[in-house]
Amino acid sequence: MPRQARINLVGIPQHIVQKGHNRLPCFFDDEDYEFYLKSLRAASDQYQVEVHAYVLLPNAIQIIATPRIDKGVSSMMQSLGRRYVQYVNHRYKRSGTLWEGRFKSSLIDSENFLLTCYRYLELRPLHLGLVDELSEYRWSSYHHHCGNEVCSLIQDHRLYLQQGENREERCNAYSESFRYRFDRRLLNYVAETVNMGQVLGGDAFKEKIEKVANHRVRPLKRGRPRKKKAELEEESS
Repeated sequence: MPRQARINLVGIPQHIVQKGHNRLPCFFDDEDYEFYLKSLRAASDQYQVEVHAYVLLPNAIQIIATPRIDKGVSSMMQSLGRRYVQYVNHRYKRSGTLWEGRFKSSLIDSENFLLTCYRYLELRPLHLGLVDELSEYRWSSYHHHCGNEVCSLIQDHRLYLQQGENREERCNAYSESFRYRFDRRLLNYVAETVNMGQVLGGDAFKEKIEKVANHRVRPLKRGRPRKKKAELEEESS
């Protein structure tokens, strides 16, 4: 299925991916990661976007966020991308872009996939061989969700808050989910969906998005359209 037009809906979480140009690094030391996170916090506040989860990889950024105003995510990512490129170009005396085209995004059926997307992001450093243990990787929301630290950037989604009555219970419940093997097919589905700009969810959620956005997100059925009953009766008469 080809890439779909970007759909931005207020109140619907999005999985956002921004990759380095030609898969080249976009972070070169700890100061770069820290500057990006500081800039993300400022841009998310400015454009009223709630950041729920993130991972900063050497050559890519992934974020789970919910916009509270129209085009909030697009405005945030454009502002953030420009500011970070200016910072890198100035600091390292370079020119040109860091990014591989525009960022990619997909709407998330939060009831069925939101926490799955959290884990997908936070497992990336392990799956890419960057660390042996998730606790060793500094640049993700894993530490916030599992209780090692409180990150001021993160605004907890209600589904995460429902994991327990207090922070300790929530962190323990969320940490427990990492003890079980993650379905590789599900990982691939999450990755494919955002890379193609599709909607991550079931048919009921996709139908809801189509009605609200007035835009088709499900593929048309193949083959000739079925004839109506009246047409069949007319042909047989």
